[in-house]
Amino acid sequence: MTDSAILAGGCFWCLEAAYDELEGVEDVQSGYAGGHVENPSYKQVCAGATGHAEVVKVDYDPAVISYADLLRVFFTIHDPTTPNRQGNDIGTQYRSAIYYETLAQKVAAEAAVAEFTPVWGKIVTEIAPLTQFWPAEPEHENYFVNNPWSGYCQAIIAPKIAKLRKSFRDRLKKAT
Repeated sequence: MTDSAILAGGCFWCLEAAYDELEGVEDVQSGYAGGHVENPSYKQVCAGATGHAEVVKVDYDPAVISYADLLRVFFTIHDPTTPNRQGNDIGTQYRSAIYYETLAQKVAAEAAVAEFTPVWGKIVTEIAPLTQFWPAEPEHENYFVNNPWSGYCQAIIAPKIAKLRKSFRDRLKKAT
């Protein structure tokens, strides 16, 4: 049995690459949530007029990794203190947000914010009910794996993956 977590922490390529490495994560899909346009495109979301955030849908086995642990990773690999921004990515589509599907997820998200506030100071992460997840176009799937030598991947994603591997070594998938 799997559960899902819908998380926005800047560019979805970064989050997808990180969550793909975790034991218990069965699938990560890039997409959009939190907006008012049905089935938005990447171009529309990047223009900032749809209200959507770039998100990942993380399908995971709660017997292997908890929702709370997914949130600990979330608050470690992105900056939850900058509204509508992650590094050079600026706009509402790059906001920090947790979209919950159940009351238990909402409570866990609030607890994670409380846990990480002493680490980060003021956290601006939006906690909101998920109204709809829209999958991103196929070219966004496995972006880091498919484009490891691109400038963006080397400058932005690779350091986040290094931080994940250092901070969550015991949570990484085992090599097969």
